[in-house]
Amino acid sequence: MSQTKGQKVQIRAYRVKVLLSRHPRVRKLKRLHFPSGHGNKFWTSSWLLMGFFHRRGLPERSRVMDVGCGWGLAGIYCAKKHDAVVTAIDTDPEVFPFLLLHAEINGVQIATVKRALGGLTSEDLRGFDILIGADICFWETLTYSLKRLINRALRSGIRMVLIADPGRPTFDELAEYFVQIQGGEILDWTVQRPRHIQGRILKIGSL
Repeated sequence: MSQTKGQKVQIRAYRVKVLLSRHPRVRKLKRLHFPSGHGNKFWTSSWLLMGFFHRRGLPERSRVMDVGCGWGLAGIYCAKKHDAVVTAIDTDPEVFPFLLLHAEINGVQIATVKRALGGLTSEDLRGFDILIGADICFWETLTYSLKRLINRALRSGIRMVLIADPGRPTFDELAEYFVQIQGGEILDWTVQRPRHIQGRILKIGSL
């Protein structure tokens, strides 16, 4: 873990480097870019997805769509550890400089697309193997958008959907819906890196 004047500025787990808010390169970006919708930091449920793939695996060269990507850490992990082809989607392009910085320091390439969850069409989704998202179900309106998106994704040929969350009521509503109509599973998940993190993963389908 890197430190500057006694303060930690970088963490690393699952082979992914993450620059913290006090890192000089992140501080520089924050003077130039102003993400909205909580995109001003990375979200911890990304580590749950990394832990899932670390334990369960991901076929190499899988085509991954990371929706509501924010800083894109879960997608970066998929590209770095499993040689996945990753497209990161977010409604706010101001998050992309932070994502591209982390792609750079981790030595991977990630495609970025500005699009709201509700704006993704069947054509956009076609050709992907897996759809992932971390900490993207924090408002009631997002529950509705995600229900529509996930159903559209499954109809478009996406084989597996993974949504990770600490366990908000909005996520529980989404997860129970897909358990009932699509045979989804709700997995209680814990990782110990970079620290102890608990949460839940909605898993629909398989690769």
